[in-house]
Amino acid sequence: MKKLVVAAMAVVFVFTLLISSYAQAPAPAPAAPAAGAAPAAGALVTAGGTTPPPAGEHKKAESPGFLTIVLAGGPVGVAIWLMLFSACGALIYFWTDCAMMINVKRVMPATLVQAVTQAMEEGDVFKALKQCEDNPGPLANVLSAGFSNVDQGFETIQDMISAAAQMESEKLTSRVTYLNVVSNMGPLLGLLGTVHGMIFAFATLSSTTAGASQQAMLALNIAESLYCTAAGLLVAIPALGAFYYFKNLATRIVLGMEALTLDLVKSLRNVEVVTEE
Repeated sequence: MKKLVVAAMAVVFVFTLLISSYAQAPAPAPAAPAAGAAPAAGALVTAGGTTPPPAGEHKKAESPGFLTIVLAGGPVGVAIWLMLFSACGALIYFWTDCAMMINVKRVMPATLVQAVTQAMEEGDVFKALKQCEDNPGPLANVLSAGFSNVDQGFETIQDMISAAAQMESEKLTSRVTYLNVVSNMGPLLGLLGTVHGMIFAFATLSSTTAGASQQAMLALNIAESLYCTAAGLLVAIPALGAFYYFKNLATRIVLGMEALTLDLVKSLRNVEVVTEE
């Protein structure tokens, strides 16, 4: 199920990117009228020739498309954009993974809690252990560590539960650290793209004569650098917000799991292990 959700989100992202690339593609410039051709609509014919239409009737020049800006950076610019797209894909994947794995219902399923509580009220530790084996998960692993050592004494049970709880806590919170990595990498990749675009911009100033061509290339290089900066921030801001949200959520879940485990372990003081001969 998780793979299907991630794949669907990736397809939507790629589809949106393609639409934005072609929707902003520059339209070809109108060709100059040939000699003897009829004047364009809206043009005024005078004795000196054809007068262009009023300024208000001119079409505005369209900005270059996103794909044009990406390709304008050359191989290095394309590589930077590939890394930015990879960071965006990593954000989608780890965000989905944390949303599905760091969940109270998954970590502490109500059916397992109810079954173990009922077994402990009956004084049947082996029944509680069987319930944990039938419902694997973080809470089941912590409880199993204590129930499987019930014959070693209550202090050993507490030690085993503490070690298992710490291990499950590390597994749970380790997923969140990847979001922190993505949030740190996003601005760095955006800054790298910005520096690359500014290098191209100053190179254009030194190698191209002044004129419309130089202004167009300079504007394209600056647009590339700003696009990279925006893309890096668009990756980093959601990743940073998701990191703190899931980190706090994981902390609350771990504390709740430890409190529930200690509450169930208290009854083991009065449990007498009877082995069948």
